[in-house]
Amino acid sequence: MLPFGFDNTYARDLPGLYVAWKPTPAPAPQLLYFNEALATELRLDAPALGGPEGAALFAGNALPDGAEPIAQAYAGHQFGGFSPQLGDGRALLLGEVIDRAGRRRDIAFKGSGRTPFSRGGDGRAAVGPMLREVLIGEAMHALGIPTTRALAVAATGEPVRRDRALPGAVLTRVAASHLRVGTFQYFAARGELDKLRQLADYAIARHDPHLAGTPERHLALLKAVATRQAALIAAWMNVGFIHGVMNTDNMAISGETIDYGPCAFMEAFDPEAVFSSIDHGGRYAYGNQPRIARWNLARLAETLLPLMADAEDEASVQRAVAQVTEVIDAFPALYAEALLQGRRAKLGLSAAVAASDTASIAADMALADDFLAMLHAQSVDFTLAWRRLANAAAGDAAGLRALFAAPDALDAWLARWRDRCALDAPADGPDDIGRAERMRLANPWIIPRNHRVEEALAAASDDGDLGPFDRLLAALRQPHDEAPDLARYAEPAPAAVTACYQTYCGT
Repeated sequence: MLPFGFDNTYARDLPGLYVAWKPTPAPAPQLLYFNEALATELRLDAPALGGPEGAALFAGNALPDGAEPIAQAYAGHQFGGFSPQLGDGRALLLGEVIDRAGRRRDIAFKGSGRTPFSRGGDGRAAVGPMLREVLIGEAMHALGIPTTRALAVAATGEPVRRDRALPGAVLTRVAASHLRVGTFQYFAARGELDKLRQLADYAIARHDPHLAGTPERHLALLKAVATRQAALIAAWMNVGFIHGVMNTDNMAISGETIDYGPCAFMEAFDPEAVFSSIDHGGRYAYGNQPRIARWNLARLAETLLPLMADAEDEASVQRAVAQVTEVIDAFPALYAEALLQGRRAKLGLSAAVAASDTASIAADMALADDFLAMLHAQSVDFTLAWRRLANAAAGDAAGLRALFAAPDALDAWLARWRDRCALDAPADGPDDIGRAERMRLANPWIIPRNHRVEEALAAASDDGDLGPFDRLLAALRQPHDEAPDLARYAEPAPAAVTACYQTYCGT
C-alpha cells in the first residue's frame, strides 16, 4: 500500500490514552473529493491517491503503510453538562506525518465505523455533512483562519440511517493535532494523574516545545492555549462565523477550528444569531462565543491544577488556583486585543496611531461597535456591509448606502470614520486606493452562504451531482476576488430562507 511516512508519536508515547481499532470496510468506495494540493503539502503521492487506490484507502478498506489506527479517549462538557466519556465514536487517528514545512500533522478518519466509544451510534457519516466539512474548512483556510482541513471524502456505497436513508461517506481530516480540552478532562475526571501528566507534557512537546521541561510549564501551557484561542475566536467574530457547538471536546489545544457540525456564517448581523438545531437556549450564539471560549479555558485550567500543586499542601493549591485564575481573567483582554487588530484592518485603520493610547483604542472599538449596531438595527448583511465599506474608502459609498433602509445614521458614521482615516494619511496626501485594497483583503466578498452550501450538498447527496459543490468550492477558495461569474455566491439568501435556517450535527 502507498507509504505515508508516518511517525506516530501519540500511539507510541501515550499508551492507555486510546484504543487500537480498525475502520469498517466499505462495500463500494468512490472518491468524491481529493485535495491534491494538501496531499502534496503533506509529502504524499498525490497522483496515486487520486485514483482507485486512493478511493479504497480513504474509505477505510486498505490502510497505508505505517498506519496505526486508534480511537482517542476524551470527555467533554456538552452544552454545559459534563460527559465523563465521549471519545472517538466514529473517528480514527491513522497516524502523523511531517509536512513540507516541518510541521507534524494528524491524518484521521471520520465516519469510518463503530469504535468502543460509539455510545450506541453507528459510527458512520453521511455524504452531506462530510462535504460540508470540506466547504467550511477550505473557506476558513482561504480566509487565513486556523482550521482543520479535509484531505478526502470517499463515498462508502451504503446508506446511513438518520431521519431518512442517506448515502454514507468517510472524511479524511488533517489537523495540527486532535488534542482537545476534553482529552484533559477525561483523565482528570478519573484522577489518573500519571496519564494526565503524560498528556500535558506531550501537548507541550508538540505545540509549545520551548516550554518543555520548564518549572511552570503547565501554567505556561494554559497561557499559550488562551492566547491561541483569543486569536481564533476574534477571527471567527470578524468574519461572522458561528461554530454552533463549542463543547469542550470541540476546542482544540492547537488553536485550530475543529468539528464543522452545526456551523454557519451569519448574514444579517445579529449578536444573538443561532443556527444550530440543538442550541435551544442560545448558549453558543454568535455573541456568546468569546464568553464560552473563556469558560472552556476555565475547564482546562481545572484539569491542570493537580499538575501544578500538591493536593496535601493548602498553600500550594491556593497559589495554583490564583495563577490559573489570573490567566482566565486575562482572557477578555487578550481577546479584545486580537479583535481590535482585526477590526482595524476591516476599517482600514492603522494600529500605529496611538497604539498604546487607551482613549484611541476605545475610540476605534467604539467606531466598529457603532457600525455593527447600525447593521443590527437595520438587519444589514454583515459581509456585504464590510466589503462595501472598502468601496467607500475608494470614494464610492453608494453601494453601502443602498444596504440601509434609512441611511442617515450611516452618513453620520461615515463622517466619523473618514475623520479617523485622515489621521492615518501619509504626509504627501491620502492613500484612498491603497486603503481600499487593504480593506478588501480583510473583508471577503464571498463566504459560504448558507443557501449555497445547502444547494451544493443537496445536489451531491440526493442526486449524486458534484457540480454545484465543485463550483462553490472554487469560489470559496478566492474569497476576496470579485468576478462577475462568481456574483451569485456573494448574494445573501432571501430573508425568509435565513429566518428559518438551521444546521445539524450530522451525526
